[in-house]
Amino acid sequence: MKKNLLLVVIFYFVLTISSYGAASSGNGGSTNYYKKGETLIKRAKKLEKKGKIEKANKRYKKALEYLIKSNKEKPNQSDTLNYLGFATRKLGDYEKGEEYYLLGLQIDPDHKGINEYLGELYVVTDRIDLAKERLSVLKNCNCEEYKELKEIIEGKKQSKY
Repeated sequence: MKKNLLLVVIFYFVLTISSYGAASSGNGGSTNYYKKGETLIKRAKKLEKKGKIEKANKRYKKALEYLIKSNKEKPNQSDTLNYLGFATRKLGDYEKGEEYYLLGLQIDPDHKGINEYLGELYVVTDRIDLAKERLSVLKNCNCEEYKELKEIIEGKKQSKY
């Protein structure tokens, strides 16, 4: 009986230690590159609103690195492609940003973020008709993405990129 109890305790201890080690290892197996990229983008947006463009761009560049890794680990996830497009666009590469957005729309044509951000890209690149197409996809969602894109198209709200 004591032997069995000791074996159970040892087995539990080994399982606990091995799962802890796997969760904290730097081997990339449990690294959530998407979450890291998402966090950096959110920070960059806040910095951008404060006018700290240089600092924001550093965050966007780092986010892009993480998101590229995320896309390699789990290819063709619409949320990842959305943020890849966003960060790339914010860094001024509209062509590559558009490619990411269009790939994302192939996977999820109704993705709110992609439709909004692609619409913003179209406004900045002076393709208002295409921006309005993205807006029409969002018109029934009753969401913030629709309102923001509509304001940008109407010129009520400025989009820096």
